[in-house]
Amino acid sequence: MKEKTDKLITFVGLGIALLCFVLAIVFAMNNGSEVKTLADVQAGGLFDTIYWILVALVAISIVAIVIFLCVKLADRFKNVPGYAKRFFIILGVAIVACVAAFLLAKGNDVTPALMEKSGTSEGTSKLIGAACILVYILVIGAAGCIIYAEVAKSLKKK
Repeated sequence: MKEKTDKLITFVGLGIALLCFVLAIVFAMNNGSEVKTLADVQAGGLFDTIYWILVALVAISIVAIVIFLCVKLADRFKNVPGYAKRFFIILGVAIVACVAAFLLAKGNDVTPALMEKSGTSEGTSKLIGAACILVYILVIGAAGCIIYAEVAKSLKKK
């Protein structure tokens, strides 16, 4: 029964995600168009309705993700010995990586001309740089884990 419920929840989530995707495309295609006729005004009302439906669906998706994440984590904390310790170690490593990336970012990652054109501040530029550095840290970490796993596997065979 639990597997059927999990599959149903997965399909409902995928359906909501697909609907959000379609509505986001409609929203993006209509963005920036000028209202010229009465038909455009009526279409604009539909556009506003689609926008708020999209916002509601995204909010529902986020709430569902948080609820199911908490339920699954509580279940694993209760049933898998040592899972909480590993979870908090990984969470701590992720927080340290984020802080390190933010401290390594300089704040001048966006050119002054682009900052002026897009209205970007130095703080936003620092966040952009921190995100780039965090991606580099994560890629290097993933590559290191892959290399470690392969070396450990090959040494175990011998």
